[in-house]
Amino acid sequence: MSISSMTGFARAEQTADFGRLAWEIRSVNHRYLDLSFRMPEDFRALENDLRQLAAKHLRRGKVEAGLRFQAAGAGVGGFSIDTERLQTLRQAMDELGQAIGPTTAPDPIRVLAWPGVVRQESLDQAPLLAAARAVFQQAVQQLDENRQREGGQLRDFMDERITILETGVDRVRERYPQVRDGWLDKLRERCRDLGTEVDPGRLEQEAVIAAQRLDVEEELARLSGHLQEVRKVLQRKDAVGRRLDFLMQELNREANTLSSKSQDGEMTREAVEMKVAIEQMREQVQNIE
Repeated sequence: MSISSMTGFARAEQTADFGRLAWEIRSVNHRYLDLSFRMPEDFRALENDLRQLAAKHLRRGKVEAGLRFQAAGAGVGGFSIDTERLQTLRQAMDELGQAIGPTTAPDPIRVLAWPGVVRQESLDQAPLLAAARAVFQQAVQQLDENRQREGGQLRDFMDERITILETGVDRVRERYPQVRDGWLDKLRERCRDLGTEVDPGRLEQEAVIAAQRLDVEEELARLSGHLQEVRKVLQRKDAVGRRLDFLMQELNREANTLSSKSQDGEMTREAVEMKVAIEQMREQVQNIE
């Protein structure tokens, strides 16, 4: 299993003798696995089981799952009339007419709305709940596959940015000795322009101080190490989003230090390009599970 995105959508449905069941599941990024369900009350008994089922496939993300159920023959044969209740209601109306005089004929729709006149036919819950669970499992598996597919695209994007950063590190590493030696040559040239004798020992001391101030080898080494770690993490089979987020912070810290130490236009441009690539990666990492 490759890395997964936390953003996805899936839909699964089933039509049977009892009617039609349809699950829709949406997920977005979140620090933890946050599940919420919208379903008819008759299906609430499934919720704990569905949570455990979802947790087997999903590790992080805000997930909203909705169930729609349409019973077979709804509005046609899905109810029956309680004739005894209807007869009792008619007798009561007759008695009312005898007591207060003739009345208008009752509205049939209002009669049907009287409590107890219409009886809703109940469905066998066991096969209905089993079907709802099976359809939910199909939807969750589809969501997991969709998130992994998008995760593969995110990994390709990350690989491209890592290559850009590694190239930038190589360019800075190649450029740095020229910048360091050039700074020392400029210092000697200024001394000659001033026409003053400079103590070789003092000149060497200033060169050492400047070299320490301009030295970026440590930052370049850490950048290379972090990039290698990012590549390794992208190959792991567990949830890696939080670790990648931490590595993005470390990469950004080193790139900022590199930029602040730069005394050369070319090195500064490379540092800026690195920070742009790191920010692009950081934005995408927010969607990785």
